[in-house]
Amino acid sequence: MTQAQWILDALKRGPITQMDALHGCGCFRLASRINDLRKAGHPIETKNKNLPNGKTVAEYHLKERTAAC
Repeated sequence: MTQAQWILDALKRGPITQMDALHGCGCFRLASRINDLRKAGHPIETKNKNLPNGKTVAEYHLKERTAAC
């Protein structure tokens, strides 16, 4: 399984951060894999997540697809 495949599977389960990707599949460059997935047509959004220590990290999640009328 590639890093991109692992990340997409993880996104289908819920939001992920860099630490999730590092521990889950050894991915040091999550933003690059997210960019690859976006180019492949996956609707991924980024939110800033504030940590208890005052730091901010990017949290990625799949955007809800709206059903066509």
